[in-house]
Amino acid sequence: MSSEAITTEMTPEDAGAETIDEAELVRSLEAILFAAGHPVKFERLSAVLGIPEYEVRSLVERTAPLYNDEGSGRGIMMLSFDDACQLCTKEKYAPLIREALGIRRGGNLSASSLEVLAIIAYNQPCTRAYVDMVRGVDSGYSVSSLAEKGLIEQRGRLDVPGRPILYGTTDTFLRVFGISSVDELPAVSKTEEKQLEIDIEGTVSENELL
Repeated sequence: MSSEAITTEMTPEDAGAETIDEAELVRSLEAILFAAGHPVKFERLSAVLGIPEYEVRSLVERTAPLYNDEGSGRGIMMLSFDDACQLCTKEKYAPLIREALGIRRGGNLSASSLEVLAIIAYNQPCTRAYVDMVRGVDSGYSVSSLAEKGLIEQRGRLDVPGRPILYGTTDTFLRVFGISSVDELPAVSKTEEKQLEIDIEGTVSENELL
């Protein structure tokens, strides 16, 4: 009885398919973000990792808790923004980082700038006139200073006579405060918006503001 070779027909899809190792993708993502030191767009990560952008976003969402959860035991955290993500150090280690790297103290936001930033963050987009009304004093200098530091930016103009500029917070603001969205800001009542310190002053990363 003659023997016959058993062959299996392979489709073109099977021939080109490769098993995607998620652990390796996580390691690759970590290496890229660590080396970058700044936010990397999901579109770019998609091209480099060879997976669709929605899968990159999903990968980041699944990986972030490994860094961000309270019991993670890590000194870094993974932040995700609208179109990018980033690895950064946790605020509690800022003093050690400054000492190790010889970063001088400074760059802190003044009380007035913190107040202006809080008002804009919780009411964005809003005009400088609105900020002045809430504070009861002129906020021109603080608004200009926050814009120069990249913590706020123009978001268009209000459709009223004079067309005043509308301001909102930036991704830099999110990174400095260690959050991925303004939705993560501490909840405050309207009556608390005029307080000089709103429980976020201590979370400012000084080296981000140099």
